[in-house]
Amino acid sequence: MPVPTFALARSTLRPWRLSDLASLLRHADDPEVSRATSDRFPSPYTRAAGEAWLAHATGAGAETDWAVTIDGAAVGGIGVVPGERERRVKVEIGYWLGRAFWGQGVITEAVTHLTDHLLVRPGLLRVEALVYSSNPASARVLEKAGYRLESVQKQAAIKRGEVLDVLVYVRLAA
Repeated sequence: MPVPTFALARSTLRPWRLSDLASLLRHADDPEVSRATSDRFPSPYTRAAGEAWLAHATGAGAETDWAVTIDGAAVGGIGVVPGERERRVKVEIGYWLGRAFWGQGVITEAVTHLTDHLLVRPGLLRVEALVYSSNPASARVLEKAGYRLESVQKQAAIKRGEVLDVLVYVRLAA
C-alpha cells in the first residue's frame, strides 16, 4: 500500500522523494535535532547518510515513513515501526523536526493526525512513543496529541555519555 499524503493546517505529510536530499541535510544536520533522536539518526548528518535514508524511504515496501513538509520542503520526518508476531497489535511512532520549526505546533499536529489515521486500522490497538527524559518538549507533543505516560524505564538509555530514563507514552484505540 503506498504512503498516503495528508494536507494539514501547518504542514503536509507526504512520501519522501530523492529530491528531498538538500532540504533533509539542511534540517537534519543539527546536533540539537539529533540530541533527542535514536542513534539510528546520525550526527553529523552526512550526505551519505541522507542518500542512504532516501534510498530506504523511497524503496520498494517503504510504507511507514513520511516527510514533514512546509512549502514543499522536507523539514522533518515521522514514521512508524510495526510490531511483529504477537505484538502486531501495536506500532511505535517516531519523529523529528528541523529546529527552525520548533514551537509552532507542526509536529504536534503531525503526530496527532498520523496517530488518528493509524488507530482506525483493524487490529491495531496501540501506538507507542519512546522519549528520553532529557526531552520534555517531545513529551509535551505527545501529551497534546492525546498520549498518556504509561511507564518510566529507569536508566534505559545512554545518549552522548548521559544515562537517561526512557518515558513510554501510549495512545490506545477506542
